[in-house]
Amino acid sequence: MTEDINSTDAGLQFRDRVEAATAGTRYRVRRTVPGFDVTVDVEDPQFRETLTRHRVSRVHTFRVALRPHERRYTLTDVVRTVEYGAGPDGVRLGRTVTAGRSMYAEKRWSLNGTLEYSFSSADGHRLIRRAARELGWREIRPASVKVAIAAGAFGGAIALGTLIALAAVFWL
Repeated sequence: MTEDINSTDAGLQFRDRVEAATAGTRYRVRRTVPGFDVTVDVEDPQFRETLTRHRVSRVHTFRVALRPHERRYTLTDVVRTVEYGAGPDGVRLGRTVTAGRSMYAEKRWSLNGTLEYSFSSADGHRLIRRAARELGWREIRPASVKVAIAAGAFGGAIALGTLIALAAVFWL
């Protein structure tokens, strides 16, 4: 059973600190049972060509699960993308949801060279980590990141073993 952070002062204090940091920005904080979500709509350019229209909608959620009694938290990125295009070849629809650690940036420049729009997932990470650090919380890796590290280490060990075996075969 997951503990509701609203029953602990430490969890409420953390969420309130993040909520105060997001005031006046495009980030939204929403309470969840294991912690809270910080969500932002990422603007993607839409464009039209002759007889064609294309649009992408992306929502980035920073999911924070709290362990208030240990003063630890996990931070998981959930990125939902909906894409559609319409043109002479028909209508295309696509939807993807990724969860784990997503690091990306979006920048759009105007025709005169000034920055029109900018988003970086690292900004949301920094916002949450700064609030956590100020309150003495410590981040732990989510299970998806631990699995990815283990898979990478296992693949690296297999590659190294293969290289050693090939070197031994061709050297002899």
